[in-house]
Amino acid sequence: MTTIREEDLIQSIADSLQYISFYHPVDYIQALGAAYEQEQSPAARDAIAQILTNSRMCAEGRRPICQDTGIVNVFLKVGLEVRFALSGSLEDAVNAGVRRAYLNPDNPLRASILADPAGKRNNTRDNTPAVVHVSLVPGNQLDVTVAAKGGGSENKSKFVMLNPSDSIVDWVLKTVPTMGAGWCPPGMLGLGIGGTAEKAMLMAKESLMDPIDMTALKARGPNNRIEELRIELFDKVNALGIGAQGLGGLSTVLDVKILDYPDPCRRSAGRDDPQLRRHSPCAFRPGRFGRGQPHAALTQGLAPGNLARLSQRAPREPGARRCRRSAKLETGRDPVTQWQAHDRAGCRPQEDCRPLRQGRVPAG
Repeated sequence: MTTIREEDLIQSIADSLQYISFYHPVDYIQALGAAYEQEQSPAARDAIAQILTNSRMCAEGRRPICQDTGIVNVFLKVGLEVRFALSGSLEDAVNAGVRRAYLNPDNPLRASILADPAGKRNNTRDNTPAVVHVSLVPGNQLDVTVAAKGGGSENKSKFVMLNPSDSIVDWVLKTVPTMGAGWCPPGMLGLGIGGTAEKAMLMAKESLMDPIDMTALKARGPNNRIEELRIELFDKVNALGIGAQGLGGLSTVLDVKILDYPDPCRRSAGRDDPQLRRHSPCAFRPGRFGRGQPHAALTQGLAPGNLARLSQRAPREPGARRCRRSAKLETGRDPVTQWQAHDRAGCRPQEDCRPLRQGRVPAG
């Protein structure tokens, strides 16, 4: 029997939220760097370059990537052999972690949650409550996935009930242009197909937690109908020409994720963050990365005596150096290589970069 202490759970969630506020996932940076190299539109290419530059500055300065620090979504997979030592409910502990993260004096995050949404709409001032999903699974560990879902992409979520003969591809291609650039493309598209209305929407969001792997999928080829659909939607959505930040270009989405579920004799589809679903209930969610952190999900397994603090796992060595020219990408060079280059000649020690750490982060 594994016992999860309240303080460990609270601090782990707080650390996760601080971590994802200033670090983009590596798979996103790599995919965006590839999109930068392929992009032909000068405006879209410049927009992608600014996103990559902003990402590096935020990682070095440990400041939020975007002023919209997100609605907190927490997915808890609770092992059946896990015991909680809590003073209140599991949701109370999660919200305590959110509160601690958003009120951190070293890196305060913007509170966006409003109580009484149909009435006075008063800000809760600590970004609580979080949206919590709990599932019971075999084992003796607690798996926690934390995502700060930007309001821009959350507000673009869609749901539809389709007839069995309706095309999900046609619905997606008709719907994506109506979203405008409010979800800050390029991002991910998540689709949930089947089940009931709420199941489709939840699958759409959950699908966004998976890593970006479209390049690898195309290289090896699809193994099933879902993978075929992912590739088809990826190519056709990018062919719409919406592009980075809605400025036109080749990259509107960096990946398409799909989860499905058996359903009754009708179709529902929902779309969220970047999630797409097909068959039965279909839910769709667009995910934004450049100016927000909807897909910055981090999973951590909790076990006694083995609580790895996220703040100690930052992808930067204590003696790392930053380039004087890091505020601007160099034309003709791989942006990912530039983003990772900290020790070239002409760089200065990181401790000399107080203006960057203390200054304001450019608006996402």
